[in-house]
Order: sequence, then C-alpha cells, then structure tokens
Amino acid sequence: MKKKKVVFTGGHHTSAVAVIDELKKSQGLADKVQIYFIGHRYSMHQEEIRSAEYCEIRGRGIPFYNLHAGKLYKTVNLWEWLKVPYGFVQALCILLRLRPSLIFSFGGYLAAPVVFAGWVLGIPSVTHEQTVVAGWANKFAARFAEKIFISWPQSGKFFPRKKVTFTGLPLREEIVALAQSSAWKSSPREDPVLYITGGKQGSQVINQTVANCLEDLLSQFFIYHQTGFLDFAEFKKRAEKLPPGLEGRYMVSDYYSEKEVAEIYKKAMVVVGRAGAHTTYELAALGKPAVLVPIPWASHNEQEKNARLLEQVGLARVLPQDKLNKERLLQLCLKQASLDEARLKEIRDNSRKLVRLDAAQKIVDELREYLG
Repeated sequence: MKKKKVVFTGGHHTSAVAVIDELKKSQGLADKVQIYFIGHRYSMHQEEIRSAEYCEIRGRGIPFYNLHAGKLYKTVNLWEWLKVPYGFVQALCILLRLRPSLIFSFGGYLAAPVVFAGWVLGIPSVTHEQTVVAGWANKFAARFAEKIFISWPQSGKFFPRKKVTFTGLPLREEIVALAQSSAWKSSPREDPVLYITGGKQGSQVINQTVANCLEDLLSQFFIYHQTGFLDFAEFKKRAEKLPPGLEGRYMVSDYYSEKEVAEIYKKAMVVVGRAGAHTTYELAALGKPAVLVPIPWASHNEQEKNARLLEQVGLARVLPQDKLNKERLLQLCLKQASLDEARLKEIRDNSRKLVRLDAAQKIVDELREYLG
C-alpha cells in the first residue's frame, strides 16, 4: 500500500511533535502515512549548533529538510528580504520532490513559503495558531490553508470563520500524562523546587538576572536551570564554584528533553520563564505558579497577552523585562512559593479550564478527512 506523505513545517515544533506522535499511534492512520519535516537544521544564534527541532525530529526517524527563509517582521536587513524569494524557490523544489498529500503548518516565517509553494502546486494545507493573537505568517498562510486550528477561542477573530476549528494547543504526551495524573502537585514546602527556563534557546536576559542573585535564590530553592546553549558554559562554571551547602541545590543544563521537563515540572513549585505559547499552556494545564517575563519584541506583543491570561486566573506574576532585577525576581518567586493550599487549589481549578488536554487527538481526527 502506497503511503500518503505529510509535510510538517513551522516555528512551533513542539506542537508539531505532539501531533506527529499522536498521528504515529493513531489507529487506521499510523500505517498509511509517511511524515517529513521542513525547518531549521541549526540554531538561529550559532550555525554550528543543531536546533532542538532538528534533534527531536531526527530522533524520531523522520526525514528533515533544512529551509532558508526570510523573516520580514520588524527587519531592515537586506539579506532577510533576499531570502524571501529564495525560501519560496527552495520550498517549491522540496515539495516537487516529495509531492505530499498534505502540508501542516505551525506558524512562523518558515511556514509561509512552504504553504504558498504548496498552494501553487495544488497541495492542500492546514495550519495551527498557537497564541491568542495571529502573527503575519499565519495570517498569510490562512489565505491558502483549508483549515485553521486555534489554541485559544480569542484568536478565531483573526481568520475566516468558516475555516476555523478550536482544538486547543497540542501538548507533549509526557505533559498530558502528568496533568491527568495525581503526581503533578508541587514539591514539599520544606524544600521548594524552582524551575528556570528561557525556552529551547534560553534567555540571556533572565540568565543574567539569575546570575546576579543565584546564591540568594539557592538559599530558598532547589533549582533546575535551563540556560540555552549560549550561557551554559558560564553557569556550569558557576555551579562548580558554589559554596558548601549550595552546590547540591543547583542543577543546570543547556537543554532538557521533553521527558526531563515533565519530571522537573512534577517537582517544581514555581516556574520562572518567558511567556511563549507552550510555556503558558503547559503551566495552565499543570497549575504551576509562575513568574513570567514576556519578550517585549515578540510579534504583536503575543507573549505579554499570553502571560496576562495566566495572571487573570492568579497563576502567574508578570514581570516586564524593563523592571526585571534580582530583588524583584527573588521577591516574586518567594510570593509564588508562599501561596497556601486552598488558594493553590482555586487557582489550579481555574487555570485548567483554560486548556484542552485532547488537542493532539482532536487535530488527528480532523486530519482523517485528508488522510483516511
């Protein structure tokens, strides 16, 4: 039996991975589909470092095609503009070679040329919007996509109503399992765990602030710190030079796998991080108190809006980047760690109402129309 080819693409690879994993175990579809991925092979910051998406996709045995596409939002770089037509031609060549039955886009500037090239070739596409607002790339892709899956009901207004289906945000199966289990509660009060993350690339702004108050934080918390590739060496040295009594309270890594993240979330009482789509959705699903520092230059201020959703239900304290300092960070972490059990239960009950844990399954069911 000839398998149907599906091309996944876009900047939010974590969502794509969740759908891919669900698709590969779906009865009636798993043995009918061959999956391919178009994305960034290398980190945006250092070309010699392989990207997290490349490592995770190739780790699943999925063919990966590297794409050079131009990013136009808030850029005056001539090379970025020149990469726009180049990215389209490259995407066109890849699709001509693969001839897929469907393109599944997960937003970002990488997805735009792939979806458009697919439309030129008569290949149907669907797309997924992760945030509460719609970026330029997804608005563009929506013109050519047959269906648009959304994570938040609020983002439906940005797209043609007849194309929109509310599915929620696909979460990794480890996170879904944790959210559905009784093991997701926070660590014991006598030794609270703090998880610091800047997303898959890390956040140098958050890292620098943490560096300025690391020993103060360690006097109050056991810390797991995901630094990203750029700052890892510096923090590894700091970990080796901590004074007696603190060295065993600090675990640092450049990147944690999905399984490692689930284990850390299981232990964490408070999370410090940016306010990307997946971070905020995972926090809501798990009911984890957080201190969020939204990226101020994110497209359409989407991270600020993500963070405010969690602030409204009491789950997050929003700390604007221009007000981020060691005193304020430590103060808010301690406040989030001091929430009493009754208040925590109320917050968690409210935050869980914001999310759907069956998003990946819902999306795969929708795909049967194209792949069944």
